[in-house]
Amino acid sequence: MSGKPANTDKLALFGGEPIAEGFEPPRWPQPNQATAQRLSDIYMTGQWSFNSSVEQAFSQEFAAFQDAKHGIFMVNGTVTLECALNALGVGPGDEVIVPANTWLATAMAAVYLGAIPVFVDVEPTTLCLDPAKFEAAITSRTRAVIPVHLFGSMADLDAIKRIAAKHDIAVVEDCAHGHGGKWDGKGVGSHGQIGSFSFQQSKTLPAGESGICLTNDDELAERLFRLKHIGYAPGQAQGMAKEGPPTGLICRNYRGNEFQAAILEDGLKTLGERIQRYNQNAAKLEEMLAEAPGARAQSRGRLSGPQNYYGFGVIFDEEPMADIPIDRIIEAARAEGLTSIGPRGYGPVYEHMLWSVPEDQYRLADEGCAVAKTIGTDRLAILSHPHLGMDAAAIVKIGETLIKVTRNAGALRQAQ
Repeated sequence: MSGKPANTDKLALFGGEPIAEGFEPPRWPQPNQATAQRLSDIYMTGQWSFNSSVEQAFSQEFAAFQDAKHGIFMVNGTVTLECALNALGVGPGDEVIVPANTWLATAMAAVYLGAIPVFVDVEPTTLCLDPAKFEAAITSRTRAVIPVHLFGSMADLDAIKRIAAKHDIAVVEDCAHGHGGKWDGKGVGSHGQIGSFSFQQSKTLPAGESGICLTNDDELAERLFRLKHIGYAPGQAQGMAKEGPPTGLICRNYRGNEFQAAILEDGLKTLGERIQRYNQNAAKLEEMLAEAPGARAQSRGRLSGPQNYYGFGVIFDEEPMADIPIDRIIEAARAEGLTSIGPRGYGPVYEHMLWSVPEDQYRLADEGCAVAKTIGTDRLAILSHPHLGMDAAAIVKIGETLIKVTRNAGALRQAQ
């Protein structure tokens, strides 16, 4: 293996020499002068919204990039999940199975429609929805499942689709972290009935806010478009609706705008190349982690390639690191110069400070959701995706830092 820590004798936290001084990932999002000029040009046209030409072009381009037929652009990646469930007919009293370890929006999409989110645990390798626990949670009221492709992994789509088909359950892929990722050679977001993406500022394809639904189903595509576009059908000009939406399909204004679409269309041109670089650098870090006792990378997912990499997850749940608090591990890594490493994933949604849903409006199918709680909350550190865009020397320094910290587990333990 190439690249070994320059000093494993003493942690910088305790007076040793740091691996590096403040090696930071590049600024994100990265501004682009050509895009800035394009936004100025759009501003001067006065054509900013209402399914404008750039929005239509980007929607088609991104759908093709992820191997889907239709793209329906929206204001953010939360309403995309809500509209996906709505288009599938999910409503009050229905159950929607979601992983316990995800951001709030995955579960809130069901709550917004009066449905019941049902939380199940995640796999300890991928930190994504556990297919066996998904199947065990199914009841006669289950209408949909939302597997989440999380950080640097993908949910087991083959197993989840097979279970869903057996029980006549719709699959909505939450791909908020999934831009550019493929499962078994096909883009994520195109495997289930509907795929949902976020373009919020931290994402690998950002526009500040906005989102998109993907589908290969013509009827669902029209329902999704009507849902986000106050009932208009695709191709109808403002004020020129020819027929209304189906009775009972309550539509909203969830439109994105031309500025967001232009930023995304320009960003899409380099996304594929960037994702390939992320994968190369992640592979190097995985190689180096073999020399870091007690640490392991979050598994990519067995058929992923390329992986999307919203973040690179490092799990410290094996000896000699398993009993050292994650905050202490992070503190030691930051003292070595890796100041931007972050602790923890999301942990169980229903324990999040911002989760305000009454207990009678959701269900825990897997009491305690132990993996989401222990690994997702207490044993996980995250390197945000811009780290994976750094040069080879910086990637080696990151790996050296993780090796040095784990090789000093005894000193960390004694200093608690």
